Amino acid sequence: MPKILGSSLAEHRERTRSALFAALSHLMGERGFDAVSLADIAAEAGIGRTAVYNHFPDKESLLLAFIEHETSTYVRALDASLAEVDDPVGQLRVYVRQQLQLERSYHFAPGPDLREVVSREAAMHLRAHVGQVEALLRKILTRAIEAGDIPAQHVDAVVQLVHACLSGRRVPRAEPERSEFIAATELFVLRAVGAPAAWPVRAAEVA
Repeated sequence: MPKILGSSLAEHRERTRSALFAALSHLMGERGFDAVSLADIAAEAGIGRTAVYNHFPDKESLLLAFIEHETSTYVRALDASLAEVDDPVGQLRVYVRQQLQLERSYHFAPGPDLREVVSREAAMHLRAHVGQVEALLRKILTRAIEAGDIPAQHVDAVVQLVHACLSGRRVPRAEPERSEFIAATELFVLRAVGAPAAWPVRAAEVA
């Protein structure tokens, strides 16, 4: 009988899932999802291979559960940060910085793009999780347009363009390079959507 982690079956299940998520994240960061087996993940997590099947039938199911957990946690934290800012342009600044500071192993993993190595159904699930984050950006841009803070524009297209700018970027870890990189990207995005606050004030405007 496998050892129970925690004081109850519910706690055991949660701890086991957390251990598997951590192992998957670590191994994907080293090798890429396609080069990792469920047995590798179980060994890394210190969990018997057969016990893993009590939680996930295959590594694709584990991946989807991991991404759902990571995305939900991130969206809640981002939503809370955005709620502290009233100004839509200020919210966009927060959004850009939070996206760049986020370390997502399933975006930075070596090897092929995840959508190329999972089933079509799984790829659709991956896209749905990205949609949760995109919905927040869409709301920010819509508010900014309605407030007259940025010009009217095709919101759906701009959401894709902003995410293309932010996704998969390797932000420097050392300072001051890290802060400079984030500030430059923030300025680029604000200028791209036409936020007046992003443009430097000329001497003639303050004379």
